[in-house]
Amino acid sequence: MPGESADPRPAAGDGMQSGGEPRLRRTMTAYHVAFYGLGGMLGAGIYGLVGEAAGQMGSAVWLAFLVSMTAALLTGLSYASIGSRYPRAAGAAYVTQRAYGRPLLTYVVGLAVVCSGLTSIATQSRVVGSNLQRLGVLENVPVTVLAIGFLLLLAAVVFRGIRESMWLNIVCTVIEISGLALIIVVGLPYWGSADLLEIPPAAEGGPEALGPVFVMQAAVLTFFSFIGFEDILNIGEEVKNPRRNIPLGLILAMVSATLIYVAVAVTAVSVVPWRELAAVPGPLAEVARRAAPWFPEIMFVAITIFAVANTALLNYVMGSRLAYGMARQGLLPQALGRVHPDRRTPHLAIAVILLLVIVLAMLGDIAQLASATVLLLMTVFVIVNNALVILKLRHGEPRGGFEVPIAVPILGALVCLTLLVNRVLGGDWRAPAMAGALLAAIALLYALLRPSHVADDDPLLDEAGESTGAPAE
Repeated sequence: MPGESADPRPAAGDGMQSGGEPRLRRTMTAYHVAFYGLGGMLGAGIYGLVGEAAGQMGSAVWLAFLVSMTAALLTGLSYASIGSRYPRAAGAAYVTQRAYGRPLLTYVVGLAVVCSGLTSIATQSRVVGSNLQRLGVLENVPVTVLAIGFLLLLAAVVFRGIRESMWLNIVCTVIEISGLALIIVVGLPYWGSADLLEIPPAAEGGPEALGPVFVMQAAVLTFFSFIGFEDILNIGEEVKNPRRNIPLGLILAMVSATLIYVAVAVTAVSVVPWRELAAVPGPLAEVARRAAPWFPEIMFVAITIFAVANTALLNYVMGSRLAYGMARQGLLPQALGRVHPDRRTPHLAIAVILLLVIVLAMLGDIAQLASATVLLLMTVFVIVNNALVILKLRHGEPRGGFEVPIAVPILGALVCLTLLVNRVLGGDWRAPAMAGALLAAIALLYALLRPSHVADDDPLLDEAGESTGAPAE
């Protein structure tokens, strides 16, 4: 077939590493990557976020999603370019080391992303547990027990293989989209009934007129609904033809999420006046209740379980591959970089993550910790965007299958830095303080482990394990 290597040797990319260790199995196509990214972005956030955003933007909430997607797409395009240049696990840590050559910075970037994944998994496990109770079947079982049971099941799926994980992801994502599609379909007859440019009046804290500054302030909130695309960078070693499929899947996921978000936002404010939408605890459930009173409310609980489970699944896959990739770079204990010979998954990394998230799930409310890791994630976006700028300017760096103008990562870094400062100055002081404490803990761990060598010059591999890096012009 065109594009396949004619070399009769076994495919190293889908077989063994140079030291005889098995590699991760490449099974993911562009569509798998798109579902992976879309499932991570949709999650359960939109089910509550649209109400909060409506409180800020009024009926013009759809505009905030559109603007935030444009801002997020700058970093998304940077990640797509990086994924096509350096398709490997722990991609953010890899490009940080390759660009800056600072092991401590690389360590902070890698573990910051790991922390965000761990808090997300633990939080989502408790949400799944509480929603299982709401279904009425397991109402007498403690949330913590249900959460741990869910985590054990999740670990089993992730250990089983990337193919099984992606099939579960596709099923959950289709259910998520179906729930949102139902909202759009039943709300279509209401389209045109609301002024989609109506904003809160000045007497209620709104501006005198709909302007770019006001829209950007609201877009800060909706920007975080697109977080999830960056996880794609950590599955590069399990994607077929990553130079093509990573950028294609990532961009397809972001565009699809935007269309769904905008349509849902327009539908929500058309069915329920924005003031009422901002006041109800379950805004989309309220939309369904008014537009489709025949639809059982319990079904939204079931859809929420699938949506939240999907987010946890994708973060588990991301976290295990990130730990595996960092171990391969020499930043974490070497054992975490081992791959199961039969399942071809990083089984020890999966087991360690299971232990950590069980502990976090047993702690209960970790909302402040989750907020702190979001701040760390925004910092990572700034660092990685700047890393792409450095690598694009460096002579001899390999070119990827998807290149972007240097203005893209520069603007991406500026947008993320602006959002980060806004989040720090405008939010609860406890989250930045906890983020600082996490950074201190990561630096202390680095000092204790003291990696002696950080690998930043591994050859780039395509789906057959052959070099993909063409020299930069």
